[in-house]
Amino acid sequence: MKEEYKNYLLDAIQSKKENELWLRSIRNIKPETLYDTIKQVHKQVFEQTDCMSCANCCKTSPPLLTTEDINRISKALGMSAKQFSKAYVLQDYNGEKTFNIVPCRFLLSDNSCQIYDIRPEACRRYPHTDELEYPKRTQLNVANTVVCPAAYNILRKLKSKIALP
Repeated sequence: MKEEYKNYLLDAIQSKKENELWLRSIRNIKPETLYDTIKQVHKQVFEQTDCMSCANCCKTSPPLLTTEDINRISKALGMSAKQFSKAYVLQDYNGEKTFNIVPCRFLLSDNSCQIYDIRPEACRRYPHTDELEYPKRTQLNVANTVVCPAAYNILRKLKSKIALP
């Protein structure tokens, strides 16, 4: 991981409480009002972020898996959904399913994804920083800032662009 990205993650840990308070403060702003800014900042940050030099999300945070994810991936791997689930999936007491090991078993040594074209929906959407619901997901967004340097930079830039109510 780039040194710069490591520093962002350290900053994210140190500013976790402050970031949580800020995100809570924008909850009452109508998402439609913020959405253009959120999308713009997301795009700008990801144009400057090299996910392949990081892959911290794949190394630390197993994605939630849907039935559709399991069916799609197992089919592509030539397995039944049952075989795939037995080999690769962990189900918690709430019924939520994730991959059963971290780092992700589909993460290759060059930080690319063996199943990129069929990856889980949660992986496709991560870090959820360009979604209309962004202002309402305080806990998720703060958690993502300590895993994903881009998520942290997006929050930092939003704080400088969005006036608090």
